[in-house]
Amino acid sequence: MRLYLSSFRLGNRPERLLGLLPGGRADGPVAVIGNALDAESSEVRAAGVERETAALRALGLEPVEVDLRDHAGGRARDLAGLLSGHPLVWLRGGNVFMLRQAMAHSAADAAFTALLESDALVYAGYSAGACVLAPSLRGLEHCDDATAVTRVYGEEPLWDGLGVLDRPFVPHLDSPGHPETVLLGEVSRAYGAAGVDHHRMRDGEVLVVNGGDLHR
Repeated sequence: MRLYLSSFRLGNRPERLLGLLPGGRADGPVAVIGNALDAESSEVRAAGVERETAALRALGLEPVEVDLRDHAGGRARDLAGLLSGHPLVWLRGGNVFMLRQAMAHSAADAAFTALLESDALVYAGYSAGACVLAPSLRGLEHCDDATAVTRVYGEEPLWDGLGVLDRPFVPHLDSPGHPETVLLGEVSRAYGAAGVDHHRMRDGEVLVVNGGDLHR
């Protein structure tokens, strides 16, 4: 399993992202998933995806968007086949509940679980893209609007994460200037009071998993 999970955007160690790729190079286009922005206007969403593609291009990668909404109602096996054609998939931040719902509707949740188990790609991203890997999303509604799912999908939000990580991932902590640092500090303190161990991440920090090794 190869993971590169950043608190905010690429973080301070992009060379470690490239280091997860064989030879430090991608042998094909890398996928960008921007579905955490699906509750935003089309203009805001497009600008958010373009910001990620520009950052990845600056690393010498060739990014293309994969919109999970285009695969709603599909089978996990089919989406896994599509995603496995990309050596790396980058999931940007936004609303973790919107991302989780898009994953469920497209079977990306099952697809990613299978692909990570077989080490078929690098899963990378930040904020919501990392938070969705936790066993549960409970607590994050203090920061992200879970009711956006009902407005967009007409459904109740999902509260289970993908369970790839063994504990919650809490980004933007102690990060002056980030608009969510205060709210996520409250989330972290609530987890601590409840005895819930979690990854505490400042902006710039990254969590890297390569096989059985986890580094920060």
